[in-house]
Amino acid sequence: MSHASAVGMLIDVTRCIGCNQCVDACAQANNLGQDTPAPQDSPDGLSARRWNTVLMGPAGRYVRKQCRHCLEPACVSACPVGAMHKTPEGPVIYDSSKCLGCRYCMMACPYGIPRYQWDALAPLVRKCTLCYERLQAGQLPACVDACPAQATIFGTRRELLAEAHHRLETEPRRYLQTVFGENEVGGTSVLYISDVPLDFLARGHLGHEPLPALTEVVMGKIPPVALGVAALMGGLYWIIDRRMRLMGGHPAPVEHEHEIDS
Repeated sequence: MSHASAVGMLIDVTRCIGCNQCVDACAQANNLGQDTPAPQDSPDGLSARRWNTVLMGPAGRYVRKQCRHCLEPACVSACPVGAMHKTPEGPVIYDSSKCLGCRYCMMACPYGIPRYQWDALAPLVRKCTLCYERLQAGQLPACVDACPAQATIFGTRRELLAEAHHRLETEPRRYLQTVFGENEVGGTSVLYISDVPLDFLARGHLGHEPLPALTEVVMGKIPPVALGVAALMGGLYWIIDRRMRLMGGHPAPVEHEHEIDS
């Protein structure tokens, strides 16, 4: 499936009324339970039990923040075991059975989305999946279904880009003349149009180049580095174990040896 036919969402910031019904619908559809953000979570409202949030943006605008489902996701390229996976349909999903808990995906994400279950005995990385299971059942993402103002619409990326540019052209005074996510870091499946800048949703300035080109270089060095560390630790263990054995030994007394010689 091409990027153009991958599914996604278009969020129109000018239509959002800040009702938080999308947040509640997400929590209910994904059985997230009561939100208990940890001190390590940033103040954007996202946590392991809250996969989207509505922030107060510039000029008092309500702005949703959630996984952008990048076309070439850095979180996927940063994961050494393939726990993060880009599906052919578009959503970026997570396989907990493969996860090592390294949290490289959290560091790689340019939007700061994935969150860790700090309070769990067997913690997982959690984030929006674009309601992948609902999509497979022919349903809309829960947040789209719940939006009373139609601030979020669902479709293929081709359809969403066409609709976004149509709105920009027909109402140029209403919107900034850009589709956020069309080109940033190679493009995303969750797109925005807005009348206020949305730079605050990302970690610094984002170029148009996909980030996996950078993360794959770093991740490519992990296997030899890991082997080197393992060899070093093995050598240290051998040296320490040998010294401990020598210190713990009990050589025969010297006078006993003389008795044997006589």
